[in-house]
Amino acid sequence: MRSHVSQTTVDIPPALASDPRFPAVARTLKRYQYRADALIEVLHVAQEAFGYLSDDMMEFVACQLKIPYSRVYGVATFYHFFTLEPKGEHNCVVCTGTACYVKRSAEIVSRLEHDFEVKAGKTTTDGKLTLSTVRCLGTCGQAPVVVLDGETVGRSTPDAASAAVRVMIESGKAPVAMEDRSRRRRGRGSAP
Repeated sequence: MRSHVSQTTVDIPPALASDPRFPAVARTLKRYQYRADALIEVLHVAQEAFGYLSDDMMEFVACQLKIPYSRVYGVATFYHFFTLEPKGEHNCVVCTGTACYVKRSAEIVSRLEHDFEVKAGKTTTDGKLTLSTVRCLGTCGQAPVVVLDGETVGRSTPDAASAAVRVMIESGKAPVAMEDRSRRRRGRGSAP
């Protein structure tokens, strides 16, 4: 038997209430009947809608689910998927797993930090680029690996990664995978 859950009205922060993305979060709360065990799903929908989890959003979710803000914050910071800061227009993720590290991924990160004036885990001041690192992408045979706006680029170098990110920012799309270009130069991978 399904029980009816009544939810008291909580003041919605004006910035959220007037945002056209907010109803997706409100629908999710209602679908899960404001149950505390729906926290991860609600945060997932909020992140999908807004691109990140603001303090206002986390406070609102905590009030709606009747759980402490510290629990919401703890979950949001524990899981790598969630972010508390807006992402840039473009994303660059550098794998720092063992195979990639041995093949100079730390040099790639340093070069990108220098060339684009951004620290790993942050977004440039103009909002164009978010630079991130991950422990392993599972593509060790292509190490070192960089992911540009969702496109995996293997066998990268600091110079090639920097050039690819610059092209991505200027053109608005990720360039052709670097390993494909290097195979063609060596006479492999494409028919004459």
